[in-house]
Order: sequence, then structure tokens, then C-alpha cells
Amino acid sequence: MSNTTEPALKAQILAEALPYIKRFHGKTIVVKYGGNAMTEPALQKSFAHDVVLLKLVGMNPVVVHGGGPQIEAMLKQIGKKGEFVQGMRVTDAETMDVVEMVLGGAVNKDIVTLINQAGGKAVGLTGQDGAFIHAKKMLLADKDRPEQMLDIGQVGEIDAIDPKVIFALEQGGFIPVVAPIGVGANGESFNINADLVAGKLAEILKAEKLVLLTNTPGVLDKDGKLLTGLTAKRIDALFADGTLSGGMLPKISSALDAARSGVKSVHIIDGRVEHALLLEILTDEGVGTLIRGK
Repeated sequence: MSNTTEPALKAQILAEALPYIKRFHGKTIVVKYGGNAMTEPALQKSFAHDVVLLKLVGMNPVVVHGGGPQIEAMLKQIGKKGEFVQGMRVTDAETMDVVEMVLGGAVNKDIVTLINQAGGKAVGLTGQDGAFIHAKKMLLADKDRPEQMLDIGQVGEIDAIDPKVIFALEQGGFIPVVAPIGVGANGESFNINADLVAGKLAEILKAEKLVLLTNTPGVLDKDGKLLTGLTAKRIDALFADGTLSGGMLPKISSALDAARSGVKSVHIIDGRVEHALLLEILTDEGVGTLIRGK
């Protein structure tokens, strides 16, 4: 907000936020952090400030992050090309090592530092910490031969989430920052799509909201127009006619599952807009696409 903003306008903005602060006080807000918001310094800073503000006014933000561009950059450095099937990264053992190093190490620590510098108390963890994300190998149905299943390596689907470590952090005044790496029955690591982790975590935590930051204004139709409200039936139609594809597939699937499983509202918003999180949660306008379970 500019320093030249009129005091009366500042007061009006704060007054508009008050009903939302009251409504969401003590509630959990799960935020999937990804896209440009993760890579542009001004957007990184505004995101960190938004998360800290939500915590300070009494909400419980939980951040789940991706890191696709950072993983791609590291793979390129070691001469390896990233490969995707149905929006999921093919993850052999070497790629899994890179995923753990980038997501569980560099990216997670960078986000924790950003939030701490903004005045929050963030703690970084992966699903391996306290074994709180239990995972198993994900197999994908072949689009051309549905009876055949595709093995895409150490890519996991969630078996169960034990939220005790998240609750403990929240009660201590901390902001959990979760890297989407799960642990299998034999201690093996699994790369899990961050949208899926955010959706399942929102469901388990009985979150008030799930907010997915992305690199588009929200869900767009074939003409590029923003779809502001979507139901399950409409989403099925968008899948069927090919409007939804690629990286948007796991995003929409996890959003819809969360909405059907009791998360009050699910929002896919434009992470390229400064303070998009505050605009969505604390103003009358909102930004992006709202998804309802019915």
C-alpha cells in the first residue's frame, strides 16, 4: 500500500476487512504457494507479509509449496530433462534425490526465511518429519489403453495424514511450511503433487479455506475468460471437452475433492497479483475462481 494513500481510504480498507477477520478468526487457511509468486522478489515479499498478517489477526495459515521451476533448473544443471505424464513429474531415483534437495532443502528454507523476515514464526517440514504424510506409489491409467497402468517412478499418492505435528505448531504460534514429500511403508520417499497435498491437508485439518496460487487469473474457459464460480458438474464438463489439461488437472482435482470433503471454500487465484491472498480473504472483491462441491 502506498504511503500516499489517504488516511480515510486506509480506514475504509481496514473497516472492510473487519467482518472477514471476525469470521475467520481461529480458522485454518491452507495455502498452496507456487508459480510466479515463488520466483519474483516483490511477489515473494507480499506473500510473506500476507501470511504473517493472517496469523497476527488470529487465523492459522498453513503453507504448502511446490517448486517445479527450481527442480527443472537443478535437473538441467546435472544434464537431465524433466518429463511429465498427465501433469505429474516422472520421478526416477536420481530425480527423487533432486526433488528432496530442492523442495525439502532450498525452497522450503527460503520460504521459512521470507516469513520470518516479515515478522512471523515459520517452521519448515516435509511429510517425512514425524512421518506425518504417509504415501504409496501412484499408478496412472494410460489414456490410450485404460486397462494398463503407468508407473512414473517415486511419485506418491497420499495414504493418510497425521495432523498432530501441524496442530502442535499452530498452538505454539508457528506457521507450518510444508514441502510435498511423503514417506512410504518401508521408509522410501515419494514426490507428491503439491496441489494434492494442499487439498488433502485442508480436508484433514477441516480448513475454512483452501487457496491455490497459480500463474493464471483462475480457471479459464476456451476463450480465455475467467470462470468465477464452478460446481462439480461444470468441472466434469470442462474435463470432458478438454478445457482443463496439463498442470491444471491435479489442481482442479484436489480443489474439487477438498470442496466435496467439507472444506468451506476453495479458491484458485492469480499469484502474479501483489497481495492476492489478502484480496481473496479480507475484501469484498475476491480474485480468481471459487469452487463449490455441489
